[in-house]
Amino acid sequence: MADTAAGMAAAVEVPFRGGGFAPRPKRWVGPATFLALIALAEWGTWAGWISPLTLPRPSAVVETLIALARSGLMFDHLLPSLTRLAVGAALGVGAGIAVGVLIGLFSHLRAALVPLVAALFPIPKIALLPLFVIWFGIDEGSKYALIAFGTFTPTVVATFGAVDNVDRSLIRMGQSFGLSWWSIVRKIVLPGAMPGILSGLRISLAIAIILLVAAEMLGARYGIGAYILEAGALYDLERLFAGVVILSLLGVLTSAAIGALERRLLGWRG
Repeated sequence: MADTAAGMAAAVEVPFRGGGFAPRPKRWVGPATFLALIALAEWGTWAGWISPLTLPRPSAVVETLIALARSGLMFDHLLPSLTRLAVGAALGVGAGIAVGVLIGLFSHLRAALVPLVAALFPIPKIALLPLFVIWFGIDEGSKYALIAFGTFTPTVVATFGAVDNVDRSLIRMGQSFGLSWWSIVRKIVLPGAMPGILSGLRISLAIAIILLVAAEMLGARYGIGAYILEAGALYDLERLFAGVVILSLLGVLTSAAIGALERRLLGWRG
């Protein structure tokens, strides 16, 4: 009898409960949400509930995008914007990660630089554009500088905060096993800080896109910001929203790239 009861208990399958609130991929939810909002806007403009003076038909915006691509003008505006974004963000993010790691590791640098970063962080970066024009000229230098400075401070804050949040018990364990300082930084601190650094990178690149548009609205002949400014001056809503859609797609692609980087670098989290 006891053997039978033990066998029945062993046959009962206990569901796994250790998922740890891990997010489950729902790839269709995002596109379905976008399509529903676009369909609602299209229906509202056709039905007359939405005035075409305030919101153009999404189908008209799509037609504008197709015409823009066929004429080649889209690439004339997009390539300079991508170059400015890549150069400025690379400078700002690279310097921000380096400074943030140094602040997190060295007490003297933390004491010297944290007050400086705290003073620079709340300054509206767009307000500094005239100053950057004076310093670097109205051409590409001022645009690179604005994007780099705008991405530098949030990256620093996110990076040294991520370094601070690394589990100290892991560092003590590495020290107890006799690991060198560099080995602890390379094998424990940087991997442990990487989730926070990548989360900060999402914010920094979103800020970079915003500052890109602002920089291109001053003294740029080509660029998505210049295209949007021209469309707004002509009150051409189809062209204006076409530029906004391009920026939105750029943000989505940037987020997807960071997501792929997270999956590659943070696969150890399970």
